[in-house]
Amino acid sequence: MGEKGGRYHLLTFGCQMNKYDSEKIEGLLAREGMTATAIPEEADLILLNTCSIRDKAEHKVFSKLGILSAAKRADQLIAVGGCMASLRKEDIFRRAPMVDVVFGPDAIERLPKMVGDFRASRTRQIDVAFDDAAAWDRPEGGARESDVVAWVGIMKGCDNRCSYCVVPDTRGPEVSRPADSILAEVEGLAAKGYKGINLLGQNVNSYGKGLAESIDFPGLLRMVDKVEGVERIRFMTSHPKDLNDGLIASMVECKKAAPSFHLPLQAGSDRILGLMRRGYTAAGYLEKIRRLRAAAPHITVSADIMVGFPGETEDEFLDTIRVMEEVRFDSLFLFNYSPRPGTPSAEWQDVVPRAVSQERFDRAMLLQRKIVAQNNALLVGTVQQVLCEGAAQRPGAVFGRTPGNHLVVFEGYPSLAGRTLPVTITSFSGYNLAGTMVCGE
Repeated sequence: MGEKGGRYHLLTFGCQMNKYDSEKIEGLLAREGMTATAIPEEADLILLNTCSIRDKAEHKVFSKLGILSAAKRADQLIAVGGCMASLRKEDIFRRAPMVDVVFGPDAIERLPKMVGDFRASRTRQIDVAFDDAAAWDRPEGGARESDVVAWVGIMKGCDNRCSYCVVPDTRGPEVSRPADSILAEVEGLAAKGYKGINLLGQNVNSYGKGLAESIDFPGLLRMVDKVEGVERIRFMTSHPKDLNDGLIASMVECKKAAPSFHLPLQAGSDRILGLMRRGYTAAGYLEKIRRLRAAAPHITVSADIMVGFPGETEDEFLDTIRVMEEVRFDSLFLFNYSPRPGTPSAEWQDVVPRAVSQERFDRAMLLQRKIVAQNNALLVGTVQQVLCEGAAQRPGAVFGRTPGNHLVVFEGYPSLAGRTLPVTITSFSGYNLAGTMVCGE
């Protein structure tokens, strides 16, 4: 990277996978002697770790690049990484000529060298190649999002080819991380006082493929469950077609596995699910939800749902509504369909008008808000074991999460971070709960 030192400004867009990658970027830059700054004008290096799952995410990045270009100094570098870098490649240089470096998720370890090469040659650098051997280790020095709960990557990439999704093109094929590497990171986190571990992958159900050792995700979950000091384990994302009784059994068996499950639905119409290439039916999805709840009656369930997929009719949208009404999701990530370049669905002609898609989105969101209010009302008056994560925005308050992954704000001091506390739920607003710590704690 050349002479060590300097300041960097890092902006992260998108999912938890991007946030995890940004932590790795920060560690690498810290190793190079660089320090973070919240003020882009002060930075020698500005980095945007981007998302490309929907066109709105890309618009945000290009809009931000336009703002940054107006104030860019001659000695200032701008680097664009993440999924958008993999998808758009050289097109980023064309649309945003102020960008100096473009790097994909598997090129993060090579980022310092790319920056150094640019400074030496003043020649734009690009590296978006997939690399099965890319290092999993997270360099020390990068700030984690929390001091209590940590994300731990267990696999990357995706072998599913959903007709609307660019992830296989932006993050490559599925590659599982060796179990001993995962356990070493978890044990190191536990030694530092971390209580919550969130296992992360595009499709954690597929964990283990290609590894020399014979291990699957339920087996990995049991191994992590035995790490002393860890109190809660969560994971995402799971694919409905791969959810089996073995994983359900391991969740019940592992006492530290939190009773919450994220299982993307996407649509409630079998025809639309077929066009999406999802590999399951609505009835099959509902049966797996029933098996989950039979094994763990208090489990909370969240999902992703997309409305306005090409060709979706009003009746097919109502199929999705019916699944929502039956499952009664505790939380939901709802999206309008967004055509992505290079995907089969982007070429289809039977586009649902945006106004129609938005109207369906609004109806689904209205229903979901009603369901969440009814679900959360049942929690008022109950005592929940809340893992405190730190200070809340409201003075004199802290926040944490219940085993079911509900966010709770209650009065307390930041020194409570890392403790699991009994909290009586007193009210709710949207997805968030408010409570009072049980006396004596």
